[in-house]
Amino acid sequence: MTTDHACCAPGAAHDPAPLTLGVPTLGRDAAASLRASVVADLVDVPGGGFVMGHDGPDGYPSDGEGPAHVVTLRPFRMMRTAVTTAQFAGFVEATGYRTEAEVYGWSFVFAGLLPDDFPPTRAVVGTPWWRQVEGADWRHPEGPHSDVGDRAGHPVVHVSWSDASAFASWAGLRLPTEAEWERAARGGREGAHYPWGHEREPGGEHRMNVWQGEFPARNTLEDGYLGTAPAAAFAPNDFGLHNTTGNVWEWCQDWFATDTYGSSAGSDPTGPAQGSARVMRGGSYLCHESYCFRYRVDSRSSNAPDSSAGNVGFRCVADAVSW
Repeated sequence: MTTDHACCAPGAAHDPAPLTLGVPTLGRDAAASLRASVVADLVDVPGGGFVMGHDGPDGYPSDGEGPAHVVTLRPFRMMRTAVTTAQFAGFVEATGYRTEAEVYGWSFVFAGLLPDDFPPTRAVVGTPWWRQVEGADWRHPEGPHSDVGDRAGHPVVHVSWSDASAFASWAGLRLPTEAEWERAARGGREGAHYPWGHEREPGGEHRMNVWQGEFPARNTLEDGYLGTAPAAAFAPNDFGLHNTTGNVWEWCQDWFATDTYGSSAGSDPTGPAQGSARVMRGGSYLCHESYCFRYRVDSRSSNAPDSSAGNVGFRCVADAVSW
């Protein structure tokens, strides 16, 4: 199995560009109502100690998955699903925000989602299934020829860490720490790869949206989806959270490092104070065990904060005492 994180979601090579605001089109009362609806989507995640990380041979030691260690967290609240396209659209209407993909003018799209006659574009070295597509952004997930008309309830994609942070701040929330994300994703279970236990498809039942078949040439669609699934697809874990494995990668607050994650035991641990990449967790619809077995609650990945792709989204959290 490769340990190249570009297999998960490719990193961008952008020159610095300032983010800009457009003209808000949503009134103040409507914006307040939307923020309230986002907050209402939070569910309680109990505090306490849990075993974080993974030591087994079927993981990626070079990602810093281990050693498994006990951390203790205060109670917090997390969004039941990843932020949806409809929720993000409301944020944009209320603020006039423009994402980094919109500012830069392009984002990465999985080639298997492009039409057969799509013109040649730059591919990522070593992972040619990733294509740089001009005009791809959260409104146009596969480029200008596409839209999100029937994907209002799907996770928003083509959002960078900075975009996710901007949404969270607007909603009065924040991105989860990596420890919070894993605590919530596990749903109270320890020592298992998945929110429901050890077996990926218990009794032959698909419980998440990942790649089946032979990546990247053939997807059998046994789970029902080629691209993203609705944010609330599949049964929730025992904390009431949907799709904490598969579907889209989710940004976390922490900077990524392989030499601090395994030693961050204690109460409410956070990542390093600085770095060059931010943590992503959970895997996506493109993960396949043959090359990227990171659709586990005990796996981790990372990307540059300004990177965006068609399989990267996020969800928000709040301190329990705040609401």
